[in-house]
Amino acid sequence: MNNLIANYERILEVLRKISKEQLLTYQRRTPKFSDLELVGLSLTSEFMSIDSLMDLFRQLPEAILAKIERSVYNKRRRNLVNHLDEIRLKIASKFNEFEEYFIVDSMPLEVCKLSRSLRSKICKDYSYCYPDKGYCASQGLSYYGYKLHTVCSVNGVFQSVDLSPASVHDIHYLKDIKTQISNCTLIADKGYLSSKIQLNLFETCNIRLNTPMRKNQTNFKKQPYIFRKKRKRIETLFSQLCDQFMIRRNYAKSFSGFKTRVLCKITALTTIQYINKFIFNRNINNIKISII
Repeated sequence: MNNLIANYERILEVLRKISKEQLLTYQRRTPKFSDLELVGLSLTSEFMSIDSLMDLFRQLPEAILAKIERSVYNKRRRNLVNHLDEIRLKIASKFNEFEEYFIVDSMPLEVCKLSRSLRSKICKDYSYCYPDKGYCASQGLSYYGYKLHTVCSVNGVFQSVDLSPASVHDIHYLKDIKTQISNCTLIADKGYLSSKIQLNLFETCNIRLNTPMRKNQTNFKKQPYIFRKKRKRIETLFSQLCDQFMIRRNYAKSFSGFKTRVLCKITALTTIQYINKFIFNRNINNIKISII
């Protein structure tokens, strides 16, 4: 795992199979360091838990340093965020094309400590993306920042991801999910309980929302064990994102930088799952493992 260049070449090999080279709209000529190479380096650094650009550029060989500067790398990476999401979706489609069961959940992402929230200027470059104060019931945590909403398959591959201010309730994410998946069963926790939205999802796109009932509800029935067991998969993914990919550590100052960092970490995880499955034919969720 400590061999940066070998890991980089492996990830770049995968990217070249599933994506084409492209130029950003403002680029008039082909840069020395191509877009796919830049994305590959970014995913490699996330896989190897190199979370600082300064630390990454200290470890790069002269052959790469001669092609791109750190500030240019950072700007181009933010501009490639849409291309990065396309790559993630292409990889996910290799796993989830015929999937019938998905899991939905959210996790808190702090941008700074709650005590600094009033004077913080982080991610406040545009009014529509201001962070906010929120509460995570599962962790008993009040925090300042954003909420990461995700949908993954029961095998553990992310299908859909989105960010919202921390104060937005989980259930509002289900209104946006209708354009992304259909004809499936969606497993959720009690935070997504809503008979109105449950009916709407079924009528509009044939999504069967399955949530555990509260004990004081009429005609209470316990959620099937298989659903309760499978829902733990997304909790494991969150733990991997927090541990190896350090998704809760924030160095970004702008929302575009924050969004790029989060998406890059999730794409890196999905890429390693692809390598595990289609190159080494092993358990896709063994993330702390050699890919050389």
